[in-house]
Amino acid sequence: MKPSLQGKKPIRLLPVYSGLFTSILILSNILAAKIVQIGPFVFDGGTLLFPLSYIFGDVLTEVYGYRQSRKVIWTGFISLIIMVVAIWSVSILPAEGSWLLQRAFDSILLQMPRIALASIIGYFVGEYSNAVILSVLKKKTLGNHLLLRTMVSTLVGQLLDSGLFVIIAFWRIYSTETIITMLFSNYVFKCAIEFLFTPITYFVIKITKKFEGCEVFDYDEKYNPLP
Repeated sequence: MKPSLQGKKPIRLLPVYSGLFTSILILSNILAAKIVQIGPFVFDGGTLLFPLSYIFGDVLTEVYGYRQSRKVIWTGFISLIIMVVAIWSVSILPAEGSWLLQRAFDSILLQMPRIALASIIGYFVGEYSNAVILSVLKKKTLGNHLLLRTMVSTLVGQLLDSGLFVIIAFWRIYSTETIITMLFSNYVFKCAIEFLFTPITYFVIKITKKFEGCEVFDYDEKYNPLP
């Protein structure tokens, strides 16, 4: 049996979720240029916003299925690459004589290529794991136990994501002690935010299924990471 879309209504909310996901992905990478400390926790500024992209990933996989979620994820990746190329292109253009902020512009925004690369690799591995686990568990549980499925997929996906992102983005920029603290802080904060937003995720999934009149079970899905 092929992965099937149950119901005949058009997927009207998918473009909306795609736009919101892409915006969050880009903003979280820009905010990651600042390192924040709250009490003993040290993390990049994008940490508080980035988990929302995983919530959208849960909604997309749960409602529209693995294949549709891949298209949205790759749209976000391509948008992130466009952002990096645009920032780099603007940075090398000659500045107008009275504009004296070139050094500030470069010191902040030219961190983006490394941060974006770290984000792409970390998110690709982490979100792929998250989506596959959520999809497989949905088939195993016949669509039941959503809380268990989202928790397990989040714990695995965020661990891989946080580890790869912090190491690639900040290795040799900060001390090993700071790197370990950032990794732990990122993981705890990301998981905590997703768990706190679980009731909202439930609500969005329920409303989306009702509005769209569809739900996908990824039977015989090969889980190709490409769109």
